[in-house]
Amino acid sequence: MAEEASPTRLTFILIVLVIFIIDSVHVFANPSTPALLLHSLPVPAMVLPLYHSTPNSSSSSSSSSTFNSRRHLQGSESPRRPNARMSLYDDLLRNGYYTTRLWIGTPPQMFALIVDTGSTVTYVPCSSCEQCGRHQDPKFDPESSNTYQAVKCNIDCSCDNDRVNCIYERQYAEMSSSSGVLGEDLISFGNRSDLKPQRAVFGCENVETGDLFSQAADGIMGLGRGDLSVVDQLVGKGVISDSFSLCYGGMDIGGGAMVLGGIAAPEDMVFTQSNAGRSPYYNIDLKEIHVAGKQLALNPSVFDGKHGTVLDSGTTYAYLPEAAFLAFKEAIMKEVNSLQQIRGPDPNYNDICFSTDVSDVSQLSSTFPQVDMIFGNGKKFGLSPENYLFRHSKVHGAYCLGIFQNGKDPTTLLGGILVRNTLVTYDREHSKIGFWKTNCSELWERLHVSPSPLPMPPTSEEKNPTAETQPTVAPSGSPYVLSGDLQIGHITFDMSLNISYSDLKPHITELGEFIAQELDINTSQVNLVKFSSGGNHSFIKWDITPADSTDYISNTTAVAIISRLAEHRLQFPVMFGSYQLIDWRVEPKAKRTWWKKSHVVVISILVVLVIGLLVSGLWLFWRHRQRTVNPYKPVDATVTEAELQPL
Repeated sequence: MAEEASPTRLTFILIVLVIFIIDSVHVFANPSTPALLLHSLPVPAMVLPLYHSTPNSSSSSSSSSTFNSRRHLQGSESPRRPNARMSLYDDLLRNGYYTTRLWIGTPPQMFALIVDTGSTVTYVPCSSCEQCGRHQDPKFDPESSNTYQAVKCNIDCSCDNDRVNCIYERQYAEMSSSSGVLGEDLISFGNRSDLKPQRAVFGCENVETGDLFSQAADGIMGLGRGDLSVVDQLVGKGVISDSFSLCYGGMDIGGGAMVLGGIAAPEDMVFTQSNAGRSPYYNIDLKEIHVAGKQLALNPSVFDGKHGTVLDSGTTYAYLPEAAFLAFKEAIMKEVNSLQQIRGPDPNYNDICFSTDVSDVSQLSSTFPQVDMIFGNGKKFGLSPENYLFRHSKVHGAYCLGIFQNGKDPTTLLGGILVRNTLVTYDREHSKIGFWKTNCSELWERLHVSPSPLPMPPTSEEKNPTAETQPTVAPSGSPYVLSGDLQIGHITFDMSLNISYSDLKPHITELGEFIAQELDINTSQVNLVKFSSGGNHSFIKWDITPADSTDYISNTTAVAIISRLAEHRLQFPVMFGSYQLIDWRVEPKAKRTWWKKSHVVVISILVVLVIGLLVSGLWLFWRHRQRTVNPYKPVDATVTEAELQPL
């Protein structure tokens, strides 16, 4: 009689078979052939102009045609004037403002300027200024610019005592001031801009006081209505449409985006009328405020006092007239009466703060109510808690009201906090302002806008047989241009920042978002690989992957990224200090072998086989146990009689 396979031996055979199959899958999925790496030695920092121009040119037409035509925003009218897409930096509550980068002169001198819809002049510290503070960038040197011209005294401006040059003077509510002379020069808007450099009038500061003296930002970019406003000057030249947009980052994020010129408004953007004759500021037709769906018992005229309801990007918080503030405060307190009220972070202010167990901003709506603004046309725009709260700086999980009483002033003043993570379009041409709730750090993705390509140096059209093994130099001499049709799978780079590990760690995600902005790619493409400390410096390795819509990075995009990195053209907020590129690597897209083309089918078949074998093994094991427990016996078989036990 043949011996049956034991359950133990059968199980052992199945385990060996499964291990063999899994090991085979691993070998196929991870071929031993190493990926070829393209490697560059560190390149010294270089400062290059953001555009090409004739050195002694004095007109906007001097800018070179090397600016490639770029794709306009999806759904834009045709024909549409170009616009200037620009990044915003810093954080509203940490810095009190948002800045953008503007380049002035030939060659360009870079400045970090506060974007301010309440100001009508753009100004930067002048090299001759002895009463200017220390800011993050060097002062503007008119003598170093080949295209600078002073604005001479005329009947349309205020003149200096010698009646030689035009001057400007500005004073602000916080008792700071700025004054200086007016000059005219080429202004550039960065590499994302479709708009070529334009000649514009700006202020060259000779005196600054108060917060303007002590702030890190260099100066102000005036976006208000007025002859000296950057927007008015560009509109007057006919180079942009009469519109601009701002999009401030959310709580704990910072950054954002700005557009000078028109964009195609999203379908669900909420518009309200803005009466230019009502006040010199940007106002909206606010009629009601609802808290948790309940209207505040207020006369609509309360929002129409003095200057009306004003949007001011240069103001941090929001300020309501007394009656409106008291009603708003009472409604909020009623909705959160279960929360413990605590003292604010600054003993000099009687802030209204609440202690919660919520640390994630996305969860605030479960604790705090939604607030709605109702406009004169009946349209409603909802504010999430991050639009009226700020995080307590000393108590974890605590939040404070960012809306205050505007003293005895009847003006309703809405600062930047109210429009965090909101695209605000100032459509001056049609006298309206639009609001669209969005994630401002991903604005271009959400608007379905492709990143603007950089003007690239010419590349050799000759095929290079070694293009897949090493970078080649283009005829122009650029060390970053990769010849051939190489498809890039990854770009990794190592950088050093002169900021300590402990200071940078809480903001590492924010840094990644700024890198994505500066490289004109999606935030999902920038991935942190390694983060380590180097004393007072931090060392970081990043990995850039293809966009979701493709499986490789094009040669042109890779060159644009590498050029910006190697030439140190990335501009970060002051809090991150300066960076040094240590190394970069480009890894070509792996070739699709037969395994990669059909690995899903092969794995599926193997999985089915393994499951089938396991089921068969379990069934055989069960049959074996059944024979053991209930052995077969003939009906007439003799049964040994059990021995009787004595009673």
